[in-house]
Amino acid sequence: MTTSTLAPVAVGARSSERPVAVALAAILGLGLLFMVGFSPAIAFHNAAHDFRHTQNFPCH
Repeated sequence: MTTSTLAPVAVGARSSERPVAVALAAILGLGLLFMVGFSPAIAFHNAAHDFRHTQNFPCH
């Protein structure tokens, strides 16, 4: 019978990774706001409308 032990795995993010994650989330969020803010209103409406249909949500 063979017994093997595994080294413990660290759980959670390192403190040096947190600012990178926050910066990436901020860039993604600002990018989405920028795209929605400058897109024509009908394009945003159509995208939301199509998404509602893909989720089987009645919208009309």
